[in-house]
Amino acid sequence: MARGATLGDRRLATHARAGGIVARARADRELEQLLASAPALAPRPPVVAGAPIAEVEFVRRRIQPKIQELQRQAALGGWPPGPAGASLRIDLSGITAIRNAVVAEGEGNGRWGIARWKADRAEEEAKEWEVVRMIRSGLKEFERRSLSSDMLAGFRGRSDFVEKFKLSLKSLNKEDKEFKVLQCVFYFPERSVEFLQEVPPLDLPEILAYLVRQSGPFLDQLGIRRDLCDKLVDMLYSKRNVRPMYDSLSADKSLSENLTDELDLRIARVLECTGYHREEGFWNEPAKYKISDNRRHIAIVTTASLPWMTGTSINPLFRAAYLARSAKQKVTLVVPWLSKPEQELVYPNNITFNSPEEQETYIRNWLQERLGFEANFKISFYPGKFSKERRSIIPAGDTSQFIPSKEADIAILEEPEHLNWYHHGKRWTDKFNHVIGVVHTNYLEYIKREKNGALQAFLVKHINNWVTRAYCHKVLRLSAATQDLPRSVVCNVHGVNPKFLNIGEKIAAERKCGQKAFSKGAYFLGKMVWAKGYRELIDLLSKHKNDLVDFKLDAYGNGEDSEAVQATARKLDLSINFFKGRDHADDSLHGYKVFVNPSISDVLCTATAEALAMGKFVICADHPSNEFFKSFPNCLTYKTSEEFVVRIKEAMAGEPQPLTPEQRYSLSWDAATERFMEYSELDKVLNDNNAQPVRGGKLNKVQKMPLLSKLSGVVDGGLAFAHHCLTGNEILRLATGAIPGTRDYDKQQCMDLNLLPPQVQHPVYGW
Repeated sequence: MARGATLGDRRLATHARAGGIVARARADRELEQLLASAPALAPRPPVVAGAPIAEVEFVRRRIQPKIQELQRQAALGGWPPGPAGASLRIDLSGITAIRNAVVAEGEGNGRWGIARWKADRAEEEAKEWEVVRMIRSGLKEFERRSLSSDMLAGFRGRSDFVEKFKLSLKSLNKEDKEFKVLQCVFYFPERSVEFLQEVPPLDLPEILAYLVRQSGPFLDQLGIRRDLCDKLVDMLYSKRNVRPMYDSLSADKSLSENLTDELDLRIARVLECTGYHREEGFWNEPAKYKISDNRRHIAIVTTASLPWMTGTSINPLFRAAYLARSAKQKVTLVVPWLSKPEQELVYPNNITFNSPEEQETYIRNWLQERLGFEANFKISFYPGKFSKERRSIIPAGDTSQFIPSKEADIAILEEPEHLNWYHHGKRWTDKFNHVIGVVHTNYLEYIKREKNGALQAFLVKHINNWVTRAYCHKVLRLSAATQDLPRSVVCNVHGVNPKFLNIGEKIAAERKCGQKAFSKGAYFLGKMVWAKGYRELIDLLSKHKNDLVDFKLDAYGNGEDSEAVQATARKLDLSINFFKGRDHADDSLHGYKVFVNPSISDVLCTATAEALAMGKFVICADHPSNEFFKSFPNCLTYKTSEEFVVRIKEAMAGEPQPLTPEQRYSLSWDAATERFMEYSELDKVLNDNNAQPVRGGKLNKVQKMPLLSKLSGVVDGGLAFAHHCLTGNEILRLATGAIPGTRDYDKQQCMDLNLLPPQVQHPVYGW
């Protein structure tokens, strides 16, 4: 009996468990039917706007505990729960109310409403193939039977299997379409809405317009002016067969006002629709400098150094000092080092240095005498060689390697075209996050004066465009006298030595006390080469020698053309007294009242700014290089030789006006540094630790959108790669005027700068 009772108990327990499984399957089926009865809940967020709070509380307090009780009883095998024959019932009136609220809310929304959902589903089913509908109905019947059958009640994963099969049928049901249009999805997070916009493919006029615009620098070399190029682009783009594609983005109407911006967006939109999401350049760029100590690094690379008294040695030195005053960044000034025989050719008064440390001491002492604060920046040297023909220093080897990678953050290239003519090394824009070029010299004006100058100027103009576009993110031109370069803006970012402003204040104080400040007449100061204004000066004085009988002029300068200039002046019997070159702040020059500068080859004459700062009259040509100075009352400009005579007589008879505080400040390096930070966009880069380099000059509305193409970067990368290949060939370098052996530094420079020989740093393996 005990054994039979035990067997009976086991059978009862088995039936109970089977009943529990069946009941659990029935409960699951009821729950699935409940969810299927409110399909509008699927695409909605968890909290439905507009649903009564009381109904939500009903679900949480009444339904959820019942479902938990069902699960617990089924797990224990005690099914059905409670008294025999009793059934667990759920009042679904709350669910019905919720569904009605959702339907009412959805019908008001249009896109998310139940009516819209049913219409979309009906339209989708109408497009299905007959075979697909038959299979779909069979699947539904199979699913229904599997849920009601006790044998198939334990078939786990049936829902996943059915859903995957349905997705396969849905993919088969897609019609094969020829993509006559491209579809883009635009997201507006503030509206939580997405919509499709059809983007037609590019037609031939649009492609030609974009090609012409990208070829602007090359067409410029062929003599086609930029305004003609822009007109050609506008004409081609106006012939397009596609209507403007930004009608839907009418919130920013200014996008369609500029055809250039519209063309950029058009290209970008098409590329985006085709799946082009590339963020990096055409080639993978190496890892760049990362900010670790909240201080940025600025490397200023220039083409000359003291004691050579030239603008490219003095102005970068002051720029480094004033940029280093801020605690936000560390500054390194990178200057060329010349071997001792070449120092004798370049540096005045037979000044030479045995080591870079000696020259650095000289530079710092010279700067400290002229500054009112301590300049805390580092000075580094790179090997260079002096070219007698070009009267300039050419870098030897890869200049960028003398800035450590840990400091390669921001680069300021003083004379970027000069530094990169024969640059054969790492691309500046690959190594640095932001590269700024500052154009100092009007090389085209100098070259035109040489033999075959027109042809040489044509080639140099093209090369300047090439290298500045390939190696700079931003280019600053001191005046409009220079050629129009890619990504360039015109702004005077140079100031004057504070010592000249102090001299001007002292002279103004003497004049205010009734003392005679100016005891001498007119003078000219500059390097004694024909291109620095001596040719214009001699021509003007010889032409109007009879009109300026009592006028005498003192000229100060050293240079390669000293003997020729003096011989020509003596031959024409001109009243010019020649003296050796000296510092413009020398006491012997303070008493002159008039500074005469007829040069039209300068970009922005530093001596002119210094003369104005000292309170003198300045007589200069009405030329783009002097545009910045024309706002000063003591600057007297002329257009013709007759006006030159008038200005000379006016200045010699009158007295210059004292500078106002605003005028003195505009000449200072503080104001010049502010202009530099603004126009180079360096202030934005320094204030934004995650800032990316800005290409193409000014920030326009197009660059704020993430859909811009990277075609410009591809072109720049191709130009840099081609330049690297060409400058690696010694024959091509020599044919274009490079100094022999400048692709790498020589043995003497290795000894002077404690460098490893090039063959050790860049070994060649093999036979």
